[in-house]
Amino acid sequence: MLDWQDLRFFSALARSGSLSAAARELGADHATVGRRVAALERSLSLRLVDRLPRSTPLTAAGRAIAELATGMEDLAAAIERRGRGLTSTESTTVRISAPPAIAARLVAPHVAAFQHAHPAITLVLSGAAQNAALDRGEADVAIRMARPTDKDLVARQIGAVHFGLYGAPAVAGLPAAERSFIGYDAALEHVSQQAWLRSLLAGRALAFQASDLFAQLEAARAGLGAAVLPRFMGEKEKDLVRLETITAPPVRTIWLVTYPDLRRSPPIRLAMDFLAEIIAKACPIERAAR
Repeated sequence: MLDWQDLRFFSALARSGSLSAAARELGADHATVGRRVAALERSLSLRLVDRLPRSTPLTAAGRAIAELATGMEDLAAAIERRGRGLTSTESTTVRISAPPAIAARLVAPHVAAFQHAHPAITLVLSGAAQNAALDRGEADVAIRMARPTDKDLVARQIGAVHFGLYGAPAVAGLPAAERSFIGYDAALEHVSQQAWLRSLLAGRALAFQASDLFAQLEAARAGLGAAVLPRFMGEKEKDLVRLETITAPPVRTIWLVTYPDLRRSPPIRLAMDFLAEIIAKACPIERAAR
């Protein structure tokens, strides 16, 4: 008989491309992944991977089985979501994924109030720059800065992040042509706030780059240069002032995302209502530019 756990390990290997990456995804060691894949090969009497010194590419048979396994994983995830949506109990854990700044500055400060109102529901908050894979169960609900393209997901806009250019008073006192700037590294060059910042540089290099928005904030507080920050962060920093710019800063929409099956779960509905309320207050869709 086929062991479903063996298939799950093989599917992770096929998706990630290496034993070590699959092990990280599954929270196991690479030897366990290798053992499970070997067990699946014995069950099927097929060689699924080529064991090379530095890689484990799939064989033709492995690719065929991986395609079927993906569909089975999707079905298993759908069954789990449907089960959670049908449960009537209020005692559960709801996993939430959000961009780091939103998670730390907007959601976390209000978790105590939610816990007081709903003591049987435990929120697990993950602040991650990358979108959580809802189809693989990495989160039940996600806050995203762009509308999802996956048609299986349900999404609603719950707010809008307004940005501004912020710097220490000493930076604010400089002529615009003499200011230095702080921005994202190359990995986030595509985001709209970085593109807007590039338009202000007029060919000048960034004085400091960081993938983490909190690192940029600290560098701006230290007087290194001006940084593009969400106004929900910048306006609360007494050591920073908002700088005038020739062009208006960007605005990015905030979306609350989940699967329809999960939205039927009472605990998840309560968590989503909580998130929508606090985001709408901090980052209203309609907001004065001043």
